[in-house]
Amino acid sequence: MKPRTLSVHAGQHPDPQTGALTTPVYQSSTFSYFTAEQGRQRFAGETPGFFYSRMGNPTTHTLEAKLAALEGAEDALAVASGMAALSSVAYGLLSHGDEVAFIDPLYGGSDAFLQNTLPRAGMHVTRYRDEHDLAQNIKPNTRLIIFEPLTNPTLTVIDTDAVVAVARRVGALTLADNTFLTPYLFRPLERGVDLVMHSATKYLSGHGDLIAGVVAGRRELLTPIRTIGLKHLGAPLGPQEAYLLLRGIKTLPLRMDAHSEAALAVAEYLSAHPKVTRTYYPGLSSHPGHATLAAQVAQFSGVMAIDIGGDAGAAARFLDHLQLFVQAVSLGDVESLACHPATTTHAAMKAEHRAGAGVTDGLVRLSIGIEDADDLIADLAQALEYV
Repeated sequence: MKPRTLSVHAGQHPDPQTGALTTPVYQSSTFSYFTAEQGRQRFAGETPGFFYSRMGNPTTHTLEAKLAALEGAEDALAVASGMAALSSVAYGLLSHGDEVAFIDPLYGGSDAFLQNTLPRAGMHVTRYRDEHDLAQNIKPNTRLIIFEPLTNPTLTVIDTDAVVAVARRVGALTLADNTFLTPYLFRPLERGVDLVMHSATKYLSGHGDLIAGVVAGRRELLTPIRTIGLKHLGAPLGPQEAYLLLRGIKTLPLRMDAHSEAALAVAEYLSAHPKVTRTYYPGLSSHPGHATLAAQVAQFSGVMAIDIGGDAGAAARFLDHLQLFVQAVSLGDVESLACHPATTTHAAMKAEHRAGAGVTDGLVRLSIGIEDADDLIADLAQALEYV
């Protein structure tokens, strides 16, 4: 089935007892297994079934089936946040002394987790500038490579095929954070990536009303990640959030088409504006990674960044005069959002690391919603008058 059909139908069936078309919210912490023997079998993993919502819930199970179908994966795990997804992968697959590689930049929270938390568990973490730096300097004992095919917040295109080739050379696993592109636009598993993750809070949900994370990939990898994420870290997704995410995913293709169409129009306008020193959007033919990404996707999503002369004061004046764009972190909502990464999403990074990643004081990240592009351009135009 094609993406629009999968988004609506995958994993979902009318409720066998009532005929309800919408998956019910199973708001129960525990489930009866009826006999002692059935309890033993479920706890041992010998038979399927639910017994405690930290380990599995019917609403969440339906969501995971839909997510696996969208990703083309054997299995998917839904957890409480994007950071819970990343930490579940790290603690599920890595051990004391393992070497972890990541390509700069990542989302600021991911960067802080890798740099500040994993070393406390005895893991070694190495930062690489890009896929070329990774290819030349990868440590032969690297166990896991983490990257974003489209980076946050500077929209650098990382060549997924190149990363996979390096990983196979040294026997490492790969984890792609595909939050910006979504499985509707790009499916990393089809390019040989081992695991894909998302902050499902963003485009997969699309409505700014929940926090969730997703990991998808081969079942042999998902099994320890699931055990760690749910049983040991205790980061399950609640059934109400699973229900909302199921609802949001049904319109994912329609929303991504609208985001991408409006974002290209906005990026073309901003790239020609005299007060914008640089526009970061891979849909522009002038973007250094345009050709690489265009060979793999038909559209370029709805996130972009602009640099207003490297000047924090100018960026603040611009942000404070926006009217349709809401100043807020996160992205992927139907509403357009704007933020200043250096003081918000990437504030936890060291100043030298921000500078190296291109996160300047004048950088503003824009998440283009589904509003009319002409209205968004008009709002940006009047705000730029104050720069």
